Amino acid sequence: MSLSESEIAALKPDALAPAAIEAKAETVAQGKVKLTAGRAFVLAMLAGGFIGFGGMFFGLVLGDNTLGFAATRVLGGLCFCLGLTLVLCCGAELFTGNSLMVCAGMSKKISWGALLKNWGIVWVGNLVGSLIVVALVYLSQMPAMNGGAVGVALVNVAAGKLALPFGTAFFKGVLCNVLVCLAVWIGFSARTVVDKIAGLLLPITAFVACGFEHCVANMFFLPMGLLLHATGVGAAAAEVMTVGNLVLNLCAATLGNVVGGAVLVGLSYWFVYGRKAN
Repeated sequence: MSLSESEIAALKPDALAPAAIEAKAETVAQGKVKLTAGRAFVLAMLAGGFIGFGGMFFGLVLGDNTLGFAATRVLGGLCFCLGLTLVLCCGAELFTGNSLMVCAGMSKKISWGALLKNWGIVWVGNLVGSLIVVALVYLSQMPAMNGGAVGVALVNVAAGKLALPFGTAFFKGVLCNVLVCLAVWIGFSARTVVDKIAGLLLPITAFVACGFEHCVANMFFLPMGLLLHATGVGAAAAEVMTVGNLVLNLCAATLGNVVGGAVLVGLSYWFVYGRKAN
């Protein structure tokens, strides 16, 4: 007895198997390096803006001091998921997720030069998109909500990040992008939009709730905090609220994100599923 096409389709698994996910990661990477610089930059700006929207939503939750510590962190983490949901479902270029392009590099499907070029363009594009959202959020006076408590919360988030030692920020960045890239990995496996969203919720909520460092998120949080502090919002220690500390944090978070995403996630799965046996 032969099966109809609909019956055959119904027999397909709900998600791609791990080996198929690794193959898809390589295929996706090949498409990314084929983007023109202009298209990659605009898509990166969108991703930076999307993550900024997630940070904005997170700040709203932190502005309610009636919630307990854990409840605030978990609810805020769920709200921050807006950012990666938009990236995965709407299409955009996110530096941290692009760490998984190492799978294609190791399989020689793309050159290392093309990979680094993509990373450079996307990192800068993410920064520009984040800064645009910082300006829009500031001009909208959204931080003034709840009697200014949202703005104070955003300043405190920035101050806490800017006070981190380089090494601590680095390892927080490693842990962050392990979780982010696992969320993207789940997204590669998904067959529907609902699957993508459901799959990313726990990893992204976990990294935000645990206070790990995401370089693109920090492209929103740190300038936002510095801008608000400069206009008299909050009482953060002035000695940590500097552009120099912002640069150090972004460097540490970026390096940690690359190690967490490219090495611990990307290379691990490539070794298991993508490496050709001798």
